[in-house]
Amino acid sequence: MSKILAIIISIFLILSPSANAQTDKIQTATFAGGCFWCMEPPYDKVEGVISTTSGYTGGNVKNPTYKQVSQGQTGHAEAVQVKYDSSKVNYEDLLDIFWKNIDPTVKNRQFCDVGNQYRSGIFYHSEEQKQLALASREKVEKQLNGKIYTEITPVKDFYPAEEYHQDYYKKNPLLYKYYRFRCGRDQRLKELWGS
Repeated sequence: MSKILAIIISIFLILSPSANAQTDKIQTATFAGGCFWCMEPPYDKVEGVISTTSGYTGGNVKNPTYKQVSQGQTGHAEAVQVKYDSSKVNYEDLLDIFWKNIDPTVKNRQFCDVGNQYRSGIFYHSEEQKQLALASREKVEKQLNGKIYTEITPVKDFYPAEEYHQDYYKKNPLLYKYYRFRCGRDQRLKELWGS
C-alpha cells in the first residue's frame, strides 16, 4: 500500500501547479561574444544563474569539433548557453551583461579573435527574448552612436564544447588571464563602456 501512496504523491507533485511554476522559472539564454572562455565568468557571478556552458551554435554542421569551428568552416559561433532562474534574474539583466562584455561595433571578430566563428550574436529562445534583444540593440546603438554588428537570430542546435573548454578560466587561471590581456579585451571594453 505504501508504494501506491508514494506513486500517487509523486504524480501529484509532478502535476501540481507549484511544481510546474518552478520548472517555468528555469530559462535558457544563448549569447556569442567571441571567445567563449571570456563569456562564462561574467554570468557565473550572477545570482540566479544556474549554469553556463561553452559551445557552438548558429552553424550548419552537426556535432562540430573545436578544430572545425576554429577553422571557420561550419558557420557556428563560439557561444555560451546560460541556464537561469527567472525569478532571481531577468533576461534584460543578462542582455546588459552581454553588451558590457563585447565590442558590438566590429563585424566577424571580437578583440584579437578574427573570423565568423567569433562574431557577436544573441540567439533567442522565444518571441519575448527576440523583442527584448532588439530593443536592447537599439538602445546600445544610440548609446554608442554607431553601427552595431551583433546579430539577433533564433537559436538553432547548441553543441556543448569539449570538456577542456568548460570553466577554462577556473581550470587554467594564469593562461586565461594572459589570453585576456594579450587579446586587449579588457582595455577595449573600458574604452567602450567605462570601468
